[in-house]
Amino acid sequence: MSSPPQTRLFVTPEEERRIRSAVKGADVALLGPGYRPATAQDAEGLLELLADPEVSYPIYDLPRPLTHESIRSWVLDAQARQRQGEAVFAIMIDSTDEIVSYSYFTVWPERSSAEIAGAYRGDAQSMGAGKAGAACSFDWMFEHLGVRLIGVTAAIDNVRSAKVIEAAGFTFFGERDSVRPDGSTRQSRYWEMMRKDWQKLKAQGH
Repeated sequence: MSSPPQTRLFVTPEEERRIRSAVKGADVALLGPGYRPATAQDAEGLLELLADPEVSYPIYDLPRPLTHESIRSWVLDAQARQRQGEAVFAIMIDSTDEIVSYSYFTVWPERSSAEIAGAYRGDAQSMGAGKAGAACSFDWMFEHLGVRLIGVTAAIDNVRSAKVIEAAGFTFFGERDSVRPDGSTRQSRYWEMMRKDWQKLKAQGH
């Protein structure tokens, strides 16, 4: 289960409504070429993507065990949450309609905050692609969804994700326990970024 960022922001009812509206109508095509909303019909493709332990093992909030039905329910739950303005589930497909990656955005409109979880197919993983894709996602969350704070986690041994997060300029906040869907916990490293700091980094050409 995703947990909101440690930092709590004051949010007006107007800001909360604006964020919920943005999430409900989120345009995932703005994330880049090949992106579209995930649907229940993508369950098999997502299962193939996540069947690779190198892809799925570091992700704490996947619906385990990974089965066609658990993945389908996960997507349907995300769609229901988007209708409430609290989540967006996007996939990126290649020229053969196979899923290259997924991005799951959890949003807390009442806190003007969000987090992202996701993964790339093994043959599409590289530091360059991960860094560019993450930067685009962070920018989309701040500018399109309108949140003011992003919190992200990575497993203690997930060096690849940590490098991408730190390269984006996030501030390290230490470690926190991430709660899995089955109620067990996983120790994670944790970072935060405020929108004003992101915009400053962009202005500096970061």
